[in-house]
Amino acid sequence: MSAPQPAFFDQPGIQLLLFGGKGGVGKTTCATAVALRMSALHPGRSLLLVSTDPAHSLRDSLAGHVPASNLEVLELDAEQYLSAFREQNGPMLRSIAAAGTFLDDEDIDRFLSLSLPGLDELMAFFEISSWVEARRYDCIIVDTAPGGHTLRLLAMPELIRRWVGMLETLLAKRRYMRRVFGRDRSPDRLDLFVGQWKSLIERMQSLLRDPLRCQFVPVTIAEPLAVSVTLALFEDLMSRKIPVSDVIVNRLHFANGCPACSAAASAEEFQIQQLLDGMAVRGSAAWGVELFAEEVRGLEPLSEFWERARPISRTAANAAQPGFSLKAATDATVLHPAAPASREMRFVLFAGKGGVGKTTLSCVTAVRLAHDLPDKRILLFSTDPAHSLSPCLQVKIGPRPTVLFGSLTAIEIDPRAEFAKLKARYAEDLERFLDTVSRGFDLTFDRVVLEKMMDMAPPGLDEIMALTRILDFLARDSYDLFVLDCAPTGHLIRLLELPGVVNEWLKAFFNLFLKYERILSLPGFAEELVSISRNLKKLWELLRNPRQSVLYAVSIPTVMALEEAVDLAAACDRMGIAVPRLFLNLMTPPGDCRVCSSLRRRELLVAERFRQMFPQKQQTLVYRQPEIAGLRRLEEFGRHLYRPAAKELLSAAS
Repeated sequence: MSAPQPAFFDQPGIQLLLFGGKGGVGKTTCATAVALRMSALHPGRSLLLVSTDPAHSLRDSLAGHVPASNLEVLELDAEQYLSAFREQNGPMLRSIAAAGTFLDDEDIDRFLSLSLPGLDELMAFFEISSWVEARRYDCIIVDTAPGGHTLRLLAMPELIRRWVGMLETLLAKRRYMRRVFGRDRSPDRLDLFVGQWKSLIERMQSLLRDPLRCQFVPVTIAEPLAVSVTLALFEDLMSRKIPVSDVIVNRLHFANGCPACSAAASAEEFQIQQLLDGMAVRGSAAWGVELFAEEVRGLEPLSEFWERARPISRTAANAAQPGFSLKAATDATVLHPAAPASREMRFVLFAGKGGVGKTTLSCVTAVRLAHDLPDKRILLFSTDPAHSLSPCLQVKIGPRPTVLFGSLTAIEIDPRAEFAKLKARYAEDLERFLDTVSRGFDLTFDRVVLEKMMDMAPPGLDEIMALTRILDFLARDSYDLFVLDCAPTGHLIRLLELPGVVNEWLKAFFNLFLKYERILSLPGFAEELVSISRNLKKLWELLRNPRQSVLYAVSIPTVMALEEAVDLAAACDRMGIAVPRLFLNLMTPPGDCRVCSSLRRRELLVAERFRQMFPQKQQTLVYRQPEIAGLRRLEEFGRHLYRPAAKELLSAAS
């Protein structure tokens, strides 16, 4: 009798498998191991393993291994698909724009070229959907982007529906003229073009909701932040009717004679129970995968991956059966103490691959700085779409500043809410303007086009707006120092590069106001855009000033994390952002346990490679910890991490 395995292995009609979850939990490993196993089990099936994560790591995971001929591996250049779309469909879009409003081709084309149809990742996913429809492969396995960005990916049908709605609005006047003057009600090439997109949306949504053809596989680890993000992802998948047959809990220890492993078992069992409770009555199975002493890279470890998977039942979790423990050392301290102030310093950013401990180190640093610098007003600020401050601080944090103690405050800005406010200001000004001029012009169709212009904003504008909220606080002199918990590496790099795109979008509106200043007047909205533009410029200047801003890279001792740290450092160097220090987190402490000893040997070798790659950067090695959550625990850890004081971290940057 064969060992049990996740349901998707036994589903012959499955065409699309999507692996997603919080960064750093092993999505890439799971997706790659599944692809290799399916390739071996079904040599007659054609398979594609593809990554939509901006920070690709499929080839790093394979470590030079060339898969069998029935498995193709592809790391999508999403921007390439967006460029191809623009080139192929640009003339048709300009024709639609020309037919729809008093705005000329140049005006509309400028907005469409900045936003259409929203995301480069979106275009890549449409390409994947088209491969499924065409049966180009029997099954496509997708390694998706981390956490909050996966949720945005799942919202794609609605984004595209709004975009198509804009196109239909632009065509409405043309259809009306053809009916009135040409007595022609038949669809023409422009109508057919829009109709094809509407059909594509419906087919994509149908695919994502079909449990016989598609499954989403959440991947997590048994830690509080990861479980919290996974349950939020799970609820979102359920609300969108996207099928989930299995959830993977990765990197689980067997309880043994090792004090570190054994002490961790109870904490992990509790997290598994939280996960099972959140998934109750949903019909999804949970699977645990044992922690590997060696890094899971290359053919042999990947081929063994699913051999170490076993089902997790509620009974097993309650009975504290061996095999489900993730935390390590209970007596961990820093190997090389960080030195955390320049009175000019304004921004301290923590960035790195998802799951490496950015949120924890951000919170620890903010708490320690608040104790070291009681005269400074400090704001702990999250720009990660998958906010994690609340579970780490064990305090409910939201869009309004929450005082934690003394002069330390925390906030999690909702980017969508910020953008909704801008849209509301635009709608209010536009309504007032249209009511004023409607007596002199027939703007029936132009009204609808103008109303939908904000739906064509470039992707990431909402996150940029959330980031520039900091400048409002700075302008009002509300806080002296900002500690930022940033989005995972790939999306942080894109976010830092977004100001150029957003500036072009702002210029498009400013040009519109200048060009049509006699008939188009939106003073309140224009003032809001000027404020965004000013804040964006100021923010960029601050981030590039090493006396006022510093970015601390956070990584873990694995080869794949090293590759991503190199990418982050290179991007920051291109943009002129100082990165003076690297925290190498989750190091295994010394011990007699076979598993811990093996892990430690591997990690020390990788740590040496980090030193060789970043000889000019100060590096702090941090042992793996029991759960660090709540102000008391954060303060306690901060005393070990920063000796003698966290404030030295700020002066070191100068």
